Amino acid sequence: MRTHPELSERAQASETSEKSRQSDGLEQPGSPGRPDRAAAALLALSLGYFTLGTSSLAVVGLGTPIGHDLHTGPGSVGVLVSVFALSFALAAPFAPALLGRLDRRTALLVGLALLAAGGVIGALAPSYGVLAASRVVAGLGGAAFGPASSAVGSLIVPEERRPRALATVFAGMTVAAVAGVPLSSYLGEAVGWRWALAGVAGASLLALALVAALVPAVPAGEPPTTAAYRAVLATPGAAATVLTTLFCMAAQFTVYGVAGVFLAARFAIGPGAVTGVLFAFGAVGVLGNACGVRLSARLGGAATVAVTLAGLAAAFLGLLAAPRGLAAALLLFAVWAFFGQLYQAPQQARLIALCPGRRGVLLALNASMLYVGISLGSLLAGALLSALGARALPAVGLAAIALAGLAHLLSVRGPGRSRPVTAVTAVTAVTAVTAVTAKSRTTQP
Repeated sequence: MRTHPELSERAQASETSEKSRQSDGLEQPGSPGRPDRAAAALLALSLGYFTLGTSSLAVVGLGTPIGHDLHTGPGSVGVLVSVFALSFALAAPFAPALLGRLDRRTALLVGLALLAAGGVIGALAPSYGVLAASRVVAGLGGAAFGPASSAVGSLIVPEERRPRALATVFAGMTVAAVAGVPLSSYLGEAVGWRWALAGVAGASLLALALVAALVPAVPAGEPPTTAAYRAVLATPGAAATVLTTLFCMAAQFTVYGVAGVFLAARFAIGPGAVTGVLFAFGAVGVLGNACGVRLSARLGGAATVAVTLAGLAAAFLGLLAAPRGLAAALLLFAVWAFFGQLYQAPQQARLIALCPGRRGVLLALNASMLYVGISLGSLLAGALLSALGARALPAVGLAAIALAGLAHLLSVRGPGRSRPVTAVTAVTAVTAVTAVTAKSRTTQP
């Protein structure tokens, strides 16, 4: 008799729950004993993720004022996103080992302090080179905070509440898209990009104070070794799952990495309309993040990821073919935001179920791949925008969605694979490849 993979994941997680709770420090003193304490801690972690998300993405809407002030081209903002993302990606796998002797709350505080420092250096930067260096500092802070916050969020609640806890923590990233990026864009136009980055630094310091006050001290586990990373990647489905994250994020950042410039060039809209579209993108993303938990509970994590990829393919097809105008931009960015934000909480829950005893290692690898994807997508966006024009960017994104679909197929392969998941993902990959091929034959850049 075949076993549905999601049921197998849940059964495995249930069987190892008690063991993993003890090994990860759940039973140690300081873990919240009441739901209200856990809720306050999760909200503090979510604010920290908000500052991480805003720090990484604030420059998306600041490309024009930064370019005017520091005399750089329109693609330079994509490079700034990539510098942060690449710093995060390179540091994230090593952060658990480097900070492994610290309790996890202290590791969170180190990360937030570095995010604040990066914001201050960026706000005072006299040149583009110093601004890029500030992105390295902030990226290192993100690498210390991001994976640790997901691990702590999953450890301070009972096993059955972990998907919702992870959604709460990651909601900070969604709210960064709702408020952080549009507000940064507005401040950049109103009072200057330097004040926008100073505001990010201030938010990081506020998050640091709240995490210090509300998040319990969670003892560190054993620092991961090279053997631990090898063991995690040898877990069936783990490598393909984190590769899905890489390609999914690369696809989105081929456009989002230069979103302000893309919207103005592709849809012929002004700065005020660009800010409005970015705000709508984030607002709809909040809805997608909330629906991700419910859909995952109903369909399972693997099926929810497949639905995400199908929705992203549809949105990028629209970005490729839609006419100019504000209405088309709003509609397509809303569809993209909804399906894009379905992804994170179910995917992180899948990772924890795959390897509950080494969740910190696997979450760090996933976070690293997430930012490798952001870096690759943003670099491609910056390079291709000048060379091929805005209309070509969604075609490159569709190619990356096809690769994400293939990786997801590999992650659910096996005797108990879900045929609906396989079918949806396969159709998504084929549709994306077909669209890219048609675009290359019929459309000039």
